[in-house]
Amino acid sequence: MSTSFCHLIGAGSFYPPFFAPKEGDLVIACDGGLAHLSALGVMPHLAVGDFDSFTGDPEELLPAERVLRLPREKDDTDCLYALKWGLSQGYTRFLLHGSLGGERVSHSLANLALLDYLKEAGGQGVLLGKGIAAFLLKDGNLTFPRDTEGYFSVFSLEKEGELTLEGFKYPFSGKLQRAMPLGVSNEFIKGISASVTAKDGSFLLIAEGITDPLLFFKGAQKGGRL
Repeated sequence: MSTSFCHLIGAGSFYPPFFAPKEGDLVIACDGGLAHLSALGVMPHLAVGDFDSFTGDPEELLPAERVLRLPREKDDTDCLYALKWGLSQGYTRFLLHGSLGGERVSHSLANLALLDYLKEAGGQGVLLGKGIAAFLLKDGNLTFPRDTEGYFSVFSLEKEGELTLEGFKYPFSGKLQRAMPLGVSNEFIKGISASVTAKDGSFLLIAEGITDPLLFFKGAQKGGRL
């Protein structure tokens, strides 16, 4: 399996310390996300969108063949179109920068749906904001290193799901209901390895105050199963 990532950069809250593409990675700017990259002096391999949230002409920054202009009236969001394009290039691991926060909460919610789309397509993705990462876990488990710090929240995306949390400030084992946000604001304990096991159901995992954007991917590698 390839260890390369496809980086999608949206127009939401962009956190430069989390953006560190390596050789072999693919970088796609989604509409206003092009402004984030331009501010860093970084040009993407491709810019996608109807460019209603980007001020200026993207072809002043990129060659025309690296700009995919989409109609404003369409079914796919700019990020979904970019995600599909990344999948078509053989990428299965996605880091969605600038996919949380911003002026329109509707776009953050739409991006959460992309995590499920990726799962169905056989891929994995993480939504990234300033010190925050969101991940979708279905019937699997993750193990986090001992030096992990920050807040950890888990929400059932189904009416009810069963999971186990070990090594957190508030351990838990049992049924978690969608209508009861019991899993909010848990905490990692520095020096103790934590794990989450989804025995039945789909769960949204959110880590806040973290320093490693690959936390969830590494959690799967350290004995985890997705």
